[in-house]
Amino acid sequence: MATEGIQEVETKLIETNYDHVVYSFDDLNLKSEILRGIFACGFEEPSAIQQRAILPIIEGKDVLAQAQSGTGKTATFAISALQRIDASLQKTQALIMAPTRELALQIQKVVLSLGMHLDITVHASIGGKPVVEDIEALKKGAQIVVGTPGRVFSMIERGFFQTEDIKMFIMDEADEMLSTGFKEQIYNVFRFLPETTQVVLLSATMPQEVLEVTTKFMRDPIRILVKKDELTLEGIKQYYINVDEEQYKFDCLCDLYDSISVTQAVIFCNTRRKVEELTQQLSDNKFTVSAIHSDLSQDDRDTIMQEFRSGSSRILISTDLLARGIDVQQVSLVINYDLPSNKENYIHRIGRGGRFGRKGVAINLISKDDVAAMREIEKFYSTQIVELPANFGNLFD
Repeated sequence: MATEGIQEVETKLIETNYDHVVYSFDDLNLKSEILRGIFACGFEEPSAIQQRAILPIIEGKDVLAQAQSGTGKTATFAISALQRIDASLQKTQALIMAPTRELALQIQKVVLSLGMHLDITVHASIGGKPVVEDIEALKKGAQIVVGTPGRVFSMIERGFFQTEDIKMFIMDEADEMLSTGFKEQIYNVFRFLPETTQVVLLSATMPQEVLEVTTKFMRDPIRILVKKDELTLEGIKQYYINVDEEQYKFDCLCDLYDSISVTQAVIFCNTRRKVEELTQQLSDNKFTVSAIHSDLSQDDRDTIMQEFRSGSSRILISTDLLARGIDVQQVSLVINYDLPSNKENYIHRIGRGGRFGRKGVAINLISKDDVAAMREIEKFYSTQIVELPANFGNLFD
């Protein structure tokens, strides 16, 4: 399935039909409060996607942008939404949809940070949170709502979410959203939006489902493609350790930890069961670790992410639930305990460790059965994964 998706994507890269590039945030004619927020967040120059996509979005055009995580796309649509919102109107004017609760909360955080000098309300409407919180925030007219499809549609259908003032609909990770059973809910949400609503779609790949949305709901969209070679694998050192047999991965992981003193690390496994087993093994060996996967309650997931962000937990073990859209500033090491079963997730995972120009290290633990899959990943991203050198202790200097 994953491989088919990739083949399909390779033949369906969108063609760019817009070549205007703005090299400085100052040249975008943004509200001064937004500029202050941008610089306060540590952004200096726009990334490739920001240079191309912010201007057409703030001009109100429908935009379809193909760009991976780690390229600065969350800030692209966050800045654009803040620019288009009328802060004096206490009504919902922008709806941002994301496939997971974690990503929705992360987007909310980015919008609030960039809009810290504006008087606007940003509400996360996600499953796992009390419905009364949603009803209250929507009644007050939260100006930007970031949500997951199920909860958002439920709120609209039950009459708590008034959509008549929405001028922007933004869908992040559109490929993920439309291929994971959300398609019907998203189409239903579209039915309730004003006909004049601007549609902005961001997607790492362009499968049929995404292209279908563009023909059904977008008007003559600006198409922007940030190619794979512009992605931020550069700046991330990629290594592998061949442990020969799967059973030796755990000992190898323990040896790594004895040798590397690292601020924080994320370890990725492919299944929930593997996450739980590895967490138990590491805990038995006196490592302090946290684990996150989709079967945890929302409160537990929030607490775990909070502990990890604050640094009170140094190792986070996760499934691919976390691979898209979670940006933890301090992560300098990502370990793939399992190589991702879908090679597109490789950049989403290791992008955690060196997002948007920050340096990071990725270490892939492989058995002899994984060698071919690793070579595939190298080919797919035109990158090199080299054997971890013996003197790897100074990688983080």
